[in-house]
Amino acid sequence: MLRIHFTGDDLARTRIAPGCDAMWEVMLSLYRLRRREGAIVFSQWKKDALAKAPAATRMLTTLVPTRGYAVDFLTPRTERGSIAAGAEALRRTPRERLRMDLVELSWRHPGRRLPGWLGGLAAGGPRTLDAVAGAAEAYFEACLSPYWPRIRAQVAQERSRRGRVLVEGGWEAVLSTLHPSARWSFPTLELSYPADHDIHLHGRGLVLQPSFFCRRTPITLRDPELPPVLVYPIEHDPAWAHGDAPGRRPALTGLLGPTRAQVLETIAHGDCTTGELARQLDIPGSTASRQATTLREAGLVTSHRLGQAVVHTVTDLGAALLDGRRPGLIA
Repeated sequence: MLRIHFTGDDLARTRIAPGCDAMWEVMLSLYRLRRREGAIVFSQWKKDALAKAPAATRMLTTLVPTRGYAVDFLTPRTERGSIAAGAEALRRTPRERLRMDLVELSWRHPGRRLPGWLGGLAAGGPRTLDAVAGAAEAYFEACLSPYWPRIRAQVAQERSRRGRVLVEGGWEAVLSTLHPSARWSFPTLELSYPADHDIHLHGRGLVLQPSFFCRRTPITLRDPELPPVLVYPIEHDPAWAHGDAPGRRPALTGLLGPTRAQVLETIAHGDCTTGELARQLDIPGSTASRQATTLREAGLVTSHRLGQAVVHTVTDLGAALLDGRRPGLIA
């Protein structure tokens, strides 16, 4: 059982992460790659990833065993959550953090043979640490990058849902519906967990991080002194790994232009606000607003205000354009 202990200040400082965290997805996808769970959802991706995984992936699987504890330092917290920011933060990991996590790894997996290069990593060797960060970047590029627009879109959809729950029901509604096992009674959130673990936030707040490759139960860092984060699984479209990735339909791009086509496809993946559009597509907020306005005037999306935000929804005409069918006809 995982128990997270809040104060009033912690609730005030709790937030939903702005989008995907690439380092968490790297780490959790390594679990998925070597396990049988989620066969329907991940089978196509696993087939492709196993064929494309670079040799350096072996460094990562040393740090992320098939089951159980994986080193905390592999998932540093960054504001952007990108692979570039995560790898750079990984390269700056303090020596003491490396040593502590590797001692924990050895203790948690006593029968496991560990390679000699871990000694250099535990000593804070910059070349070894750079190699680990490079392995994460290479693995992401080969195995996750081709699917990243779809992964990001599904995480953004979950974030939008969670944001609406927050507006309508407050943090009590968010925390109590975060996972089927969630039990919220202030000041404690209880969740199903492989081990007995307590985290006292002590006014630091909590980051709720929706994750594409997280399965079954939420996960958190082993060291309770690290910045608190709770990574939890999202719902999946079983067909996510099939078909064209968002933004790769030449006819649609030719008709609407590349940015507007991406905006329409992003909205079609799940209602989202103007700010979420901007973050997901990495465009200025003014551009996202202008493109959404143009799509709304063309009848491809509708917009409504929710609190201080404007939420955009694809119309039947917009969905028909994306699907290549006439409005009102079933594809």
